[in-house]
Amino acid sequence: MSREWNEEKDPEFIARLADCLGFDKERVHHLFEKDYLARNWGKYEYLLRFDKEISHIERGTVLYEKDSSFEIIMGFPKIRRAMVLDPTIKKHFIGLEKVAVEEKMNGYNVRIATANEEIIAITRSGYICPYTTQKAKEKLNLKFFEDFPEFVLYGEIVGPDNPYVSKDIYNVESVEFYIFDIREKNSGKPLSISKKQEILEKYGFFQVRFFGEIPLETAPKEIEKIIRELGEKEYEGVVIKDPEMILSQLKYTSSQSNCSDLRHAFKFYNETGRDYMLSRIVREGFQTVEWKEKDAEFKKRCMQLGESILDPLRESIRSVKDGQRIYEEARIRVRDLKTVADFEDYLKRLGVDAVFEEPQAVGEEYLVKIRKLNKSTSDKTQAIWQGELW
Repeated sequence: MSREWNEEKDPEFIARLADCLGFDKERVHHLFEKDYLARNWGKYEYLLRFDKEISHIERGTVLYEKDSSFEIIMGFPKIRRAMVLDPTIKKHFIGLEKVAVEEKMNGYNVRIATANEEIIAITRSGYICPYTTQKAKEKLNLKFFEDFPEFVLYGEIVGPDNPYVSKDIYNVESVEFYIFDIREKNSGKPLSISKKQEILEKYGFFQVRFFGEIPLETAPKEIEKIIRELGEKEYEGVVIKDPEMILSQLKYTSSQSNCSDLRHAFKFYNETGRDYMLSRIVREGFQTVEWKEKDAEFKKRCMQLGESILDPLRESIRSVKDGQRIYEEARIRVRDLKTVADFEDYLKRLGVDAVFEEPQAVGEEYLVKIRKLNKSTSDKTQAIWQGELW
């Protein structure tokens, strides 16, 4: 579908959209003017996306015209973080006998759905990633979308060929989709844990690891044990849920995950927000106190935390001092080289400065290495070496 869009100049379109969203027409005009509500690109320009959280609508929510109204694919719901397990879990889930605990995997969030009878992979920001979309078509049982066009799969894409968060820790050869929620279009209402598991098993989808339903009273201690075991494997953490998915979810991460985030953050120290860095350091403080760590454990944590900050920082400074640019390495694996071209164009539109190396044949596929160049930290570091003040 391709046409010149003038949504804010089409009174009928604005009226229908305002009615769908529960906003007045002036507010919808304002959203378009500020680009808080904008269209996607190219063949996906019929898809509108929220670039900012507005009222009850999450950032990354996507909608498109259907019949005389609109169909909405809601964004990812906010998951609040537990800084301490006890008493946060007991307070948040008061009234429940048990909580469901699932693994929080370290990958890239996507929503897979149909729009205008086409499979699309939607990023957290509401863009349509051509690489992830192609992978979804190759790896997922598409019969699910024929049987349940009203549902959206919320999942994590993990593996070494993930161009956003490349990880080798999950024993995945290329990339895989691990589903953690099934939600309804328009309402965003999630299926219960048991119903979700039943459907995912029927269609052969991978799903995030389920640690079971744990009695509320013993949940903090049992989850602490799970977190310790996940941390040893450098896995991220857990999401704690109401089995019926009525109460909102909580997340809690391992120390190793916090430090992994910090290693990435301090490598690109001039891009990463200070709140991002500080929050992960503060988590370490609460965890060491709640877990009543003795001196030896505490010193080990201090060493791990310190290295996660200083080691990548030193690496970046050395690189620039030696005349190199700082970049992030990634790779993708494709069957069709057109997907590479589409993904390269996609990154350019996002403003990502990336260098794509020549494709390497791997069986019936092509492996393409990517260097995502980092201008801000490189320039800032170089300027400091040239005498600029902080």
